[in-house]
Amino acid sequence: MQLIDIGVNLTHPSLARERDAVLARARAAGVCQLVLTGTSLEESEQALNFCRELDESGLQLFSTAGVHPHDASQWNADSARHLRALLIEAPVRAVGECGLDFNRDFSPRPQQEKALEEQLALAAELQMPVFLHEREAGERLITILRQFRDRLPAAVVHCFTGEKATLYSYLDLDLHVGITGWICDERRGTHLHPLMRDIPAGRLMLESDAPYLLPRSLRPKPKSGHNEPAFLTEVLREVALHRGESQEALAAHSTAAARAFFGLPQIEA
Repeated sequence: MQLIDIGVNLTHPSLARERDAVLARARAAGVCQLVLTGTSLEESEQALNFCRELDESGLQLFSTAGVHPHDASQWNADSARHLRALLIEAPVRAVGECGLDFNRDFSPRPQQEKALEEQLALAAELQMPVFLHEREAGERLITILRQFRDRLPAAVVHCFTGEKATLYSYLDLDLHVGITGWICDERRGTHLHPLMRDIPAGRLMLESDAPYLLPRSLRPKPKSGHNEPAFLTEVLREVALHRGESQEALAAHSTAAARAFFGLPQIEA
């Protein structure tokens, strides 16, 4: 059984300082390919360098490159040029993490929208998929995406935590959906349980978002308190439970969806 973690923040200090051990535990758990998330230009460059340093075969580690809405206030013409240079590198497989965050508003909303629109335009020009972030901004994100959707090859709403109406709007735009350990949180994730059956096979992908979102249902819990890709098996278990399908079936179609979305090579079992 093979799994692909489509969103891991390996550049985060809690993971970066033991990155070899983190990757070894991921492989032992069946997580055979990982997409490292770029959330700023600096971290996107670091994620790309990790791919080069840690994956001599070129089969296991890939990355995204983009500017998170939290950092949108720093977006300018130089950012666009820098990002374009990163996006043409072979390990980089998607534009992002980009999007809108109206929950924290670390950057003014007009600047978030400008940074998002320019990154979507780059994705359309380069014909690359998009790795999207959305918190309490579903309606506005959908409005902006509609302007670009016909020109984008694919887009995934990563770490989906929204309600049914928002999910259906994303599916109507032919978007993919990324599910994390949020679904394992009995305090705030139970509303996702009945929605799992509504996501078609081929549009559903799994992610850890490590070191964040440690699955609360995981036993035993790591002493560090940090999430890591090896724990993606707990997300698999919970999602399969609520879809009413076997873990093997879910692993097969979510992995196939991720490979197709990011253009990842096959790995021999």
